[in-house]
Amino acid sequence: MLLRERNHLDEVLSGYERLDREFQDNMELAQMAEAEKDEAMLAEAEEALKNIAAQLHTLEIESLLSGEADAFDCFLEINSGAGGTESQDWAEMLLRMYVRWAGKRGYKTELIDETRGEEAGIKSAAVKIMGHNAYGWAKTETGVHRLVRISPYDSNARRHTSFASVWVYPVIDDSIKVEINDKDLQIDTMRSGGAGGQHVNKTESAVRITHLPTGIVVKCQTGRSQHQNRAEAMEMLRARLYERELRIREEKADAINATKTDIAWGHQIRSYVLHPYQMVKDLRTDAETSDTKGVLDGEIDKFMSAALAARVKGKGEGTAT
Repeated sequence: MLLRERNHLDEVLSGYERLDREFQDNMELAQMAEAEKDEAMLAEAEEALKNIAAQLHTLEIESLLSGEADAFDCFLEINSGAGGTESQDWAEMLLRMYVRWAGKRGYKTELIDETRGEEAGIKSAAVKIMGHNAYGWAKTETGVHRLVRISPYDSNARRHTSFASVWVYPVIDDSIKVEINDKDLQIDTMRSGGAGGQHVNKTESAVRITHLPTGIVVKCQTGRSQHQNRAEAMEMLRARLYERELRIREEKADAINATKTDIAWGHQIRSYVLHPYQMVKDLRTDAETSDTKGVLDGEIDKFMSAALAARVKGKGEGTAT
């Protein structure tokens, strides 16, 4: 853990030094372009300076990630809301968005569980996102996400509103102790139902664990054996219980209610409107953009940065009403 943190700090310092050099070089380039009245060179220098400013803003936000578990990898779960195929398709769109976001940040992803919809999309999915500060960035995505669009599944081309929930919690290592009593667990096995090779559906390798005192349910089916899926599910359960404890502590400190809410009207954190206009708006921070395609392709740092800044400033992260 210490070596990992040291390597990250070295990368951060190197990043600041690199940006400082680039800033000095482009300032000189801009001054030269103004002296020579070279519009093309000046535009190039200005664009480079804007890019440097954006990178500095990202590093500034990174400095806010000082929470107990911010540096950890994370699990991200998605569940479709009421509405059948519409919401299931929306849940799959969100899964794609987060996988693409992770790729843009250089994070690795691993699909842990997936339950497909009857016609299209997914009923639920869980993915592990691996990289420094993965949890710190993604934790702001917990909540209900709302989509408004013309339904591709409606023969009358009517506008539909769909909901899906996202739940993010940190992957924890053995240095963090979470006590789990065997008597508190209900463990069920079943046949896997998603992609995964020839072993899928032939044996009862999928594992679902219910933690009876809290009602937390985790499931894994992508491993090649029941033993592997059970180990992964137990890791997810430990992580969920740890995240629950962090949340309880935060609620007590901030005197806010951040408990999981219904996947329905009034509880969404972000709205994605594709018709009659194009707009994605975060209802906690008012951050918005008309680049809906970019957002659904994983360009969501803007919303995460705004939510992180709001938390640090004490504005809280309660869901919109």
